[in-house]
Amino acid sequence: MRTLGLDIGDKRTGVAISDSEGLLAVPLTVIVSQSEEATIGDIIKLVEQHRIERIVVGLPRSLSGSLGQQADKVTAFVEKLRNAVATLNKVKGKQSRLTSVDIQLWDERFSTVAVDRLMAEAGTKKNKRNEHRDALAAAFILQGFLDSCHSEPLASCHSEGEKRPKNLTQGKLREESS
Repeated sequence: MRTLGLDIGDKRTGVAISDSEGLLAVPLTVIVSQSEEATIGDIIKLVEQHRIERIVVGLPRSLSGSLGQQADKVTAFVEKLRNAVATLNKVKGKQSRLTSVDIQLWDERFSTVAVDRLMAEAGTKKNKRNEHRDALAAAFILQGFLDSCHSEPLASCHSEGEKRPKNLTQGKLREESS
């Protein structure tokens, strides 16, 4: 299942994409925020272009796990994205492939800190870190989500609140060899 990862920010949105097997996340691009509507439009274009089936959006939590002001902004953005997808489906007059796009929130604590640390350890110059930070943070968020899908027998990887078996890949349950 091809998945898009998003790190929503006030100025930029980092975007990452998974491979078709849903195992590996890689940075894709950074969307410079002109308006929420323009950012949502850019995301929808990426969904259509890359045949995305799921979007994972980083939800910023505090160290205690509570939600703050930025989490409220991200949650509101996700609701607008869901509404835009629903509206787009109605306008097209028929069921679009966007109907099947699953949008989930994922805890993004420490993603930017981890990415900054990795870039520093890799010797990336400070002025170059800003260019890549958001897309790398999106990849970090998405990789955490993908890893959880493959590490727990009943990971919450299909749709919100729905559990799926660990071995479910592209809609088919793989046979386990004994």
